Amino acid sequence: MTITWGKGRLSVLLGAVCAMALTLPGGTAHATTGEDDHAATLAALKTFQGSAGPGAAVHAGDGGGSWTLSAGTGTINTNQPIQSDEHFRIGSQTKTFTATVVLQLVEEGRVSLDAPIEDYLPGVVTGNGYDGTRITVRQLLQHTSGIAAYSPSPGIEMPDANPDGTYDLAELVQHGLSRGTASAPGSGFTYSNTNYWVLGMLIEKVTGKPVHRAVTERVIEPLGLADTVFPAPGDRALPAPAVNGYHGVRVGSFYLWFPAVSYDPSLYSSAGAMISTLEDLTAFYQALTAGKLLSSESLAEMRDVRPVGDAGAGYGLGLIRSVKLSCGGVAWGHDGGVPGYMTYTLVTDDGRHASVVTNALFQVNAPHAQMFTLLDTALCEERTPA
Repeated sequence: MTITWGKGRLSVLLGAVCAMALTLPGGTAHATTGEDDHAATLAALKTFQGSAGPGAAVHAGDGGGSWTLSAGTGTINTNQPIQSDEHFRIGSQTKTFTATVVLQLVEEGRVSLDAPIEDYLPGVVTGNGYDGTRITVRQLLQHTSGIAAYSPSPGIEMPDANPDGTYDLAELVQHGLSRGTASAPGSGFTYSNTNYWVLGMLIEKVTGKPVHRAVTERVIEPLGLADTVFPAPGDRALPAPAVNGYHGVRVGSFYLWFPAVSYDPSLYSSAGAMISTLEDLTAFYQALTAGKLLSSESLAEMRDVRPVGDAGAGYGLGLIRSVKLSCGGVAWGHDGGVPGYMTYTLVTDDGRHASVVTNALFQVNAPHAQMFTLLDTALCEERTPA
């Protein structure tokens, strides 16, 4: 089921290069068959989409089945609600896939969580205050390595590209390490893509395969995730059907939407390059938490979280524990954001799931609170508040 909530739009053309849509607040409901079944989630979706992007969708459910609600549009100047099988860039949800492969290598005895990264990648994490003999694989997975925060932004403070426009993991790591240390290893939490680029290099070194192939062969293909792709460097195409991504600028009570800047996926690589759908992301996290990819011991390591903030959330080994849900308990998953998209998937141990996407990313004042409210509402439907 898809429930669509549209907005009025006034479209203008800027030159002959890119389209821009001016979005007005307000709107009416369309195609609302079954709306009362998920009225609270639909209301939360409208609120989220109103401050998030041209469109937004949530795919949710439990062991008894799944449903999808959509608000706005996946393509400006049209009425095309986002569907649960449409492709989009998942950003940092890639990190959970990368972490899963690292833990598989741990199970195979080829990597040790508490060994220094220097044992596997001599000299890679050395210099500018960093010492690879003091940073463990576990710390890289949990963002407690002390490596400074860094996220590339196309066209801004970029690492050096290859002649064909692609990026090598080694160059991404070097660029990330050019920032001074954030803390001593193990003493603090600093979320950094550089941690997961180093882990991508680790996977390549140990398996002898490019990280996109290792993740594909070890996770995507075994689970039959036909709509999930870890693109190779140089593969910029978004598979059809696709959700179009945008960059938003707020002007008073209006939003201006521009097509998101194009970039090579190798710019994010093992930290955020992957493409998927709401349905496939749900299937991945359900399989992961059900023990279909890792042993119970490895999953327990993944769930051994470090508290983040003061609201009860925690970060494990590539896996986020949510704050306490309004109906009690917690959920597990990861969020993601790259130019054009903001995403989050959460699942619970009793089979509930919710995956959200919007087709814009705001670097400032991103609606994270509204996104979690939407996820919480979807996960807690028909359940008594705790």
